[in-house]
Amino acid sequence: MELHCCPTRRAGIGIGFYGNSETSDGVSQLSSALLHANHTLSAIDHLVLETVERLGEAVRTELTTLEEVLAQRTELVAAARGARRQAEAVAQQLQGLAFWRGVPLSLLQVAEDVSFVEEYRWLAYVLLLLLELLVCLFTLLGLAKQSKWLVIVMTVMSLLVLVLSWGSMGLEAATAVGLSDFCSSPDTYILNLTQEETGLGSDILNYYFLCNQAVSNPFQQRLTLSQRALANIHSQLQGLEREAVPQFPSAQKPLLSLEETLNVTEGNFHQLVALVHCRGLHKDYGAALRGLCEDALEGLLFLLLYSLLSAGALATTLCSLPRAWALFPPRNPSALCSGSHLSEPLLYARLEPVPPPRSFPGCRRLPH
Repeated sequence: MELHCCPTRRAGIGIGFYGNSETSDGVSQLSSALLHANHTLSAIDHLVLETVERLGEAVRTELTTLEEVLAQRTELVAAARGARRQAEAVAQQLQGLAFWRGVPLSLLQVAEDVSFVEEYRWLAYVLLLLLELLVCLFTLLGLAKQSKWLVIVMTVMSLLVLVLSWGSMGLEAATAVGLSDFCSSPDTYILNLTQEETGLGSDILNYYFLCNQAVSNPFQQRLTLSQRALANIHSQLQGLEREAVPQFPSAQKPLLSLEETLNVTEGNFHQLVALVHCRGLHKDYGAALRGLCEDALEGLLFLLLYSLLSAGALATTLCSLPRAWALFPPRNPSALCSGSHLSEPLLYARLEPVPPPRSFPGCRRLPH
């Protein structure tokens, strides 16, 4: 019976290794998507902080110096102050783009926790699969060598693996059912959970989680106002360069510094427009869902099948090993000669008279 069960167990072990690998791939895809989303949000915060600090420094130094140089021309001072107001407006509008700043939920921490749990889950299943494979091989060895002590040890180990298989099967079934319910309609659940954990507005969350034409960009007004303000600053600086530099040569240096700051700000602004758009974060969201609802769920189903096959084969093995034990021959061969029912025929054979030797014609007994 064990010879028939071991192919089933080996097939189940192969299914288990495949399911464990698929589950690990799905969870790794989830972790990678979380890390990429965290990188995008961190890049938004970094660009906003850098741009706001650069604009603030320009307002405090270059524009202040420029106003002092152009103090004799009130219309030029008014243009410089207009550029100051526009720069402050851009800084204020850009600060609103860093929507993830101050949020208590850390995607980096979530990704690290998921990877940590998955690493130990993967290792536990590999050890369980290897343990079952060793139990199967040593059970066959014990049956082949007719070793009673090895069969006893493997019976105990089979019982232990059976308990582990039933426990893992219950855990896998519960996880697969819960994950299937989640994957049937994940958007609503994730929206509510994220809003509860982060405190972000529903307009921002709907924009990134849904990312379709029916949902408008909540940052569009800020982006439009910032772009207009940057264009106004650029035109004002060009006007000051044409009118102020011929009369005030010392104004050229702060104007060149302001032009450089404006170019860097415009470059950062275009990067922010691309990062704030929902395409990137929604792509990460879709990759995380595919990892969970395709690879991880498929792997869980294969692990469930493995646990079912393993539990059935182990239960059959535990029932068949006592029968195999009864078929083992005794260890002491002299036991075959012990007992009255075995020795009596031999005794009768000794008591029977031995017939005299027969002589043949032409043969003569030689004297001793």
